Amino acid sequence: MTLNDMWFVLIAVLWTGYFLLEGFDFGVGILLPVLGRGAEQRRRVLLNTIGPVWDGNEVWLIVAGGATFAAFPEWYASLFSGFYLPLLLILIALIVRGVAFEYRGKVDSDRWRRNWDRAIFFGSLVPAVLWGVAFGNIVRGVQLSAAHHYVGGFFDLLNPYALVGGATTLLLFTTHGAVFLALKTAGEVRADARAVAARVGVVAIVPAGAFLLWTQVARGNNATAVTAVLATTTLVAALLASRIGREGWAFLATAVTIVATTATMFLALYPNVLPSTLDPSYSLTVTNAASSPYTLKIMTWMAVAFTPVVLLYQGWTYWVFRKRLGVQHIPPAASTPAPASTGATRP
Repeated sequence: MTLNDMWFVLIAVLWTGYFLLEGFDFGVGILLPVLGRGAEQRRRVLLNTIGPVWDGNEVWLIVAGGATFAAFPEWYASLFSGFYLPLLLILIALIVRGVAFEYRGKVDSDRWRRNWDRAIFFGSLVPAVLWGVAFGNIVRGVQLSAAHHYVGGFFDLLNPYALVGGATTLLLFTTHGAVFLALKTAGEVRADARAVAARVGVVAIVPAGAFLLWTQVARGNNATAVTAVLATTTLVAALLASRIGREGWAFLATAVTIVATTATMFLALYPNVLPSTLDPSYSLTVTNAASSPYTLKIMTWMAVAFTPVVLLYQGWTYWVFRKRLGVQHIPPAASTPAPASTGATRP
C-alpha cells in the first residue's frame, strides 16, 4: 500500500468516525420536537445526553476536511468549488446549531427556548440530509472537465441517486439517535425513544436498502457486496434488539450499519476520489489528486503521534458521562424572583 492509498483509507476512517458519532447527535436534534414534547425537563434530558460530547464529535469533521486539504488538494479544491452551495448550507446549519446549544439556557423564557429548539432541529436536519446528497454525488461522479473543474449546475447535484443517499443518511442518523437516547435515558423518555427507534428504523430499511443495492449495481465489487449486506443485516438486528430492550446491542448494531454504509461508499469510490461523468480520464484519483510523497510522509508521522491522544481523550469523555439520565436528574428551572417592594404598603 502506498502513502496515497493509506491516506485515502485514513480519510475514509475519519468520515466514518464523524458519521458514527455526529450521526446520533443529529438524530437527537431531529427528535427534539418529537420526544421533547411537553415538559421542559424532557427536552433538557435529551440535550444533556449529547451536551458533553457534541462538540468533540465535530472534531472528526474538522480533521477529515483538513486531511483532505493536505493529502489530496486537487480533490479538496474540486469538491469545495463544485459543492459550494450545499457545503455552505451545511456550515451555516452547524454554526446555528452550535450557537443554539450555548444560548438556549441564557434567558428564562419559554419563547426564547422554543426558538433555539427550532434552530437545533433544523441545524441537525439539514446536515443529516445534505451529507448523504454530497456523498451520493461523490460516489456517482460529477461533471468534471479535463482541468478538474466542476462544470455542472446546482440542480445536477439533486439527481435521484444522491437524493436517495440523503434520505438514507437522514433516516439512519435519526434511528441511531433514537437508539442512543434509549441507551442513555431512563423512565418515560427511554420507552418513547425505543418506540420511535422501532418506527423510524423500519422506514429506514427502504431507502438504505435501495441506496446500497443501487451502489452495488452501479459501482460495486466483492468488497462492497459484503459491506452492503452487513449494513442491511445489522440494521434489522438493531430493530430486533431495541424491541426486546437490549439498547446496548441495538446501538452497537446501528453503529455497525453506519460504518458499513460509509465503507460501501468509499470502497465503491476507490481508486477514484471524484469520478467524472463526462470522461473517465478526467476523474480525480488517489494518484493524480495527491500531495507530494514528502508531504504525505510528514502527515503520517503527525497522525501517528497525535491520533492516539485524541482517541484516548474522547474515549475518556464518553466513560465519564456514561450513566443514564432521567427527568429526576434535571432540577426545575429557577423562576424569576418577584421585584422587591420599594415603598410602604398602602392601608
